Amino acid sequence: MFKRFRNWLDSRRVKDMGFTSAQWESAIADWPVMHRYQGVERDALRDMTFRFLVRKSLTSGGEFQFTDAMRLKIATMACVPILHLGLDWYDHWYTIIIYEGDFIPNRPYRTDDGVVHSESPGLSGEAWVRGPVVLSWQSILETGAHVRHGKASNVVIHELAHKLDMLRDGANGAPPMHPDMRPGEWHDIFSAAWERLQKDLHRHRPLPLNDYALTSPAEFFAVCSETFFEAPHAMQKHMPEVYRLLCQLYRQQPLPLTNSDRA
Repeated sequence: MFKRFRNWLDSRRVKDMGFTSAQWESAIADWPVMHRYQGVERDALRDMTFRFLVRKSLTSGGEFQFTDAMRLKIATMACVPILHLGLDWYDHWYTIIIYEGDFIPNRPYRTDDGVVHSESPGLSGEAWVRGPVVLSWQSILETGAHVRHGKASNVVIHELAHKLDMLRDGANGAPPMHPDMRPGEWHDIFSAAWERLQKDLHRHRPLPLNDYALTSPAEFFAVCSETFFEAPHAMQKHMPEVYRLLCQLYRQQPLPLTNSDRA
């Protein structure tokens, strides 16, 4: 009963908000990933985007003035990973703070040499365990399959992947599994991929994703997630088992199934 009431209330608030399909289409027209979502899926993504905006607060950081088109684009990117999971997967947080460029966290920062600095370096995004998601609009503009030294980037999907990861035991690269998934398989496959790419990095071999993924298991999952949605061909080619597990987790197939996949 509560879920039905919540959906009814969301629908009323969406109507009051007044966004149109034309506004939404215009806001996301320059994001190539959207070509993948057509028909019923596209309608569902638009509806989820509007409901996301009535459930979440998007607020300015550093007096940055963002537009309705920016709100629609950010919300759509946030909803893509959960399109077939449901908006309830984001129930544990409420706010997105948007800065124009990189933002500087107000906390000490320790460099690799052990020196503690009073100010952290600028960040393009951050997700707090019990708090908001923080994003740089400039980094959102740098979204794409090959924008970071030839590697995929999407700071919205990256930070929202952290939020999904935090749903179980904190950000450790092990998000909640569906009943038909085997946690042991997830651990084995992600660990093997991590170790293989660590060796490739140390041997200066090309990597299929941003090497920031190799700084921690949590970052590995987040970078794999943004690569899965932005550059699925590269992921399927170079990390097929990780790609398969992400298809299971997100309940999506960014690439059409082949005959061998159906067998």
